[in-house]
Amino acid sequence: MSDQAPKTAVTLSTGDGKTPEFPVLKGTLGPDVIDIRKLYGQTGMFTYDPGFTSTASCSSKITFIDGDEGILLHRGYSIEELAKNSTFLETAYLILNGELPTREELDKFVKGVTYHTMIHEQIQFLFRGFRRDAHPMAVMIGVVGALSAFYYEDLDTDDPYHRMIATYRLIAKIPTIAAMCYKYAMGQPFVYPRNDLDYASNFLHMMFAVPCEPYHVNPVLARALDRIFILHADHEQNASTSTVRLVGSTGASPYAAVAAGIAALWGPAHGGANEAVVKMLEEIGSPERIPAYIEKVKDKESGVRLMGFGHRVYKNYDPRAGVLKESADEVLAMLGQKNNPKLAIAKELERIALNDEYFIQRKLFPNVDFYSGIILEAMGIPTMMFTAIFALARTVGWMAQWNEMITDPEQKIGRPRQLYTGAPRRSYVPIDRRG
Repeated sequence: MSDQAPKTAVTLSTGDGKTPEFPVLKGTLGPDVIDIRKLYGQTGMFTYDPGFTSTASCSSKITFIDGDEGILLHRGYSIEELAKNSTFLETAYLILNGELPTREELDKFVKGVTYHTMIHEQIQFLFRGFRRDAHPMAVMIGVVGALSAFYYEDLDTDDPYHRMIATYRLIAKIPTIAAMCYKYAMGQPFVYPRNDLDYASNFLHMMFAVPCEPYHVNPVLARALDRIFILHADHEQNASTSTVRLVGSTGASPYAAVAAGIAALWGPAHGGANEAVVKMLEEIGSPERIPAYIEKVKDKESGVRLMGFGHRVYKNYDPRAGVLKESADEVLAMLGQKNNPKLAIAKELERIALNDEYFIQRKLFPNVDFYSGIILEAMGIPTMMFTAIFALARTVGWMAQWNEMITDPEQKIGRPRQLYTGAPRRSYVPIDRRG
């Protein structure tokens, strides 16, 4: 340990003889943060941080990530412990409320979510306005945004009760909407939720049941899906969560904020990455073709990327990837797919990449998307639904972050600044004098 006392302030030399001081804020874990809220007032300058990768936009008690060490904590509990021992709705309660529930608290929470899973019957008519081949994420953005027109009483965001009901409704109804997106694309009738099923089992039932015969949910698949939900529940201030906070900072409906989060999640650099992983494994085709593919990845001119490796935050093995690797083995063995070609390619690709100096130096380790797509595909879920399932799980984190933002006394409407590099001020020239 250093003998130097921890800094409580930093001094900035502005070059004009002024040396303004800025406080150093300390969190429970992680790097210290320089408080620059008064920077513009004291110096007339902004900071420049494309992507906000060095900027703390808020304080939060929900999730902590140490990317260098590969650590992910929800309210202080490791993701590995939660994935092994908890359920998605218990983890949801923890993320939303800050503590693990008692049996009575959990039962009440589960019942509250379960009895909000049905959606307003008129919402079904919205689906008819979409093409059958529309991407489920496009449909979800529209339908989730439309919830604010059906549950308008939740628009009083200053009312804690309204916020709680909106939270229950979104966590409960988005699985129903996601399953309806799938059914609509397949041309099958919508399947209503069942209150006697747990959260993951209910989603599988709404996805795969048909009126002409009974559907029995496989408990191994339900548990694997529940674990995927846990691993995607929250991930600090990522692009979609930051979007929810930004939209919510305007006082907008939580349904509008979550619809915006779904739109942000849709991008292939964010929630769409597991879909890209499956496409990459299909393109590789067999383990024998991996070396040639890796050579293409190393060639900057090829434009080929190694999907499912590397992360904006993690510079070590993504702790969620290790959990999913075990789930992949369990699910595929249960389904009689031990020799699944995509899993074989994935494992060999991981082995080679983890021992290749090119990837080691660049800290490109498997992330959560690398194995999740293989599991979902083995369960019979099409790739077009992967990101919708991500959105389903991440709704818990979005609502926890939204609630935290609303009740934060330091919260302000989001308004990033810019470094302007356009034309200086100039005079308007009439059109007949331009040449």
